[in-house]
Amino acid sequence: MAKKYFGTDGIRGKVGEYPITADFMLKLGWATGRVFAKEGGFVLVGKDTRISGYMFESALEAGLSAAGVDTRMLGPMPTPGIAYLTRTLRAKAGIVISASHNPYYDNGIKFFSVNGTKLPDDLEHQIEQYIDAPMTTVESAKLGKVKRINDAAGRYIEFCKATVPAHLDFKGMRIVIDCANGATYHIAPHVFAEVGAEVVAIGAEPDGLNINDECGATKPENLAAKVLEFRADLGIALDGDGDRIIMVDHKGEVVDGDELIYIIAKSRLDEGRLQGPVVGTLMSNLGMEHALKALGVPLFRANVGDRYVMELLAEKKGMLGGEGSGHIICLDKTTTGDGIVSALQVLAEMRRTGKSLHELKSGMKKYPQVLINVRTDKKVKIDEIEAIRKAVQDVEKKLGDKGRVLLRSSGTEPLVRVMVEGVDEDEVNKCAQQLANEVKKAI
Repeated sequence: MAKKYFGTDGIRGKVGEYPITADFMLKLGWATGRVFAKEGGFVLVGKDTRISGYMFESALEAGLSAAGVDTRMLGPMPTPGIAYLTRTLRAKAGIVISASHNPYYDNGIKFFSVNGTKLPDDLEHQIEQYIDAPMTTVESAKLGKVKRINDAAGRYIEFCKATVPAHLDFKGMRIVIDCANGATYHIAPHVFAEVGAEVVAIGAEPDGLNINDECGATKPENLAAKVLEFRADLGIALDGDGDRIIMVDHKGEVVDGDELIYIIAKSRLDEGRLQGPVVGTLMSNLGMEHALKALGVPLFRANVGDRYVMELLAEKKGMLGGEGSGHIICLDKTTTGDGIVSALQVLAEMRRTGKSLHELKSGMKKYPQVLINVRTDKKVKIDEIEAIRKAVQDVEKKLGDKGRVLLRSSGTEPLVRVMVEGVDEDEVNKCAQQLANEVKKAI
């Protein structure tokens, strides 16, 4: 059954435009409370650093209280940290107020189950049913109470450090960390400093408006310049809520999610700890598929979105998957995509092999891949537009078996994503621009 409010990654949109409004969040908190009230216990609420988080956490808190559910407030915390705390504190659910890599004027809500995984579809359906029902308030004696968890950051820092062997230390390693002025600003620098690295932190001064602004995983060029300036061994770029990671090697070259997945997969394989196939997405680079195949490791492709990667990992009994954009899921370490944990796995492989990040990534040769985002006024069904379909067929015929084409509507933004991949970079660029122009004309 189709959902009315929940998308592939929770509920997201522009602040002040329905449903990203204070009154909707009040109702959402109440609806969530009604679903979990019968189970007792409490619900965790955390957020990233965008200014609207203050408004929405208050609204959610009021709604949960009206439904008779206790709340534990975390304040600014990375999304994977909220997943971890939901699981270890035995909360009935975790609520994340974040729009991930989007600008400050967007916001959204994500949920985690008691297991630290995405909320099952049936619970999302139940919440939606209550959203459309009249709101009531329990009697005063049964109103939910609110407490703040003051040691949340410390708990999560210790968890992250524990995902690499205790005997490994990273003394002598200089790392530039870009926190995207987001939820990891008070977490990531401590994690890497406490395992011995020399840390240069940038993007760690959030003001509510500068989250993801020309920084972080969606803008690694700034990090690359800092790595060269400080003669660092590598750079780590996180996004606003800390579930994405892009790295930069000592030469200032960007190392994306596909390359990081390959490095972690090879590490697990060499140590005899890789279980099942690797799961990527329709956007995963052909170079990763070929490099993994050379290692004897199959790659399965899911639809774009970490929810779908997780579902296919469960189906194929895999332990490692993710996206080129930097969502990386290491199920042998945690329950969801985690930028800090993923970075630590790569650093551990550098220490284990004595190789630089540049050397580790060299085992995989990326195919040129061009992605053009075409902004739309509304979501469109591109499969139903004949002109677009014909343009795709023409490009596929031109590329033959030396490339591929993918067009899809974004699940989180009003965009059509045009991706072309192939051996010849000039041809790939021309084909991508040709398709993007056709999409603009058609919509």
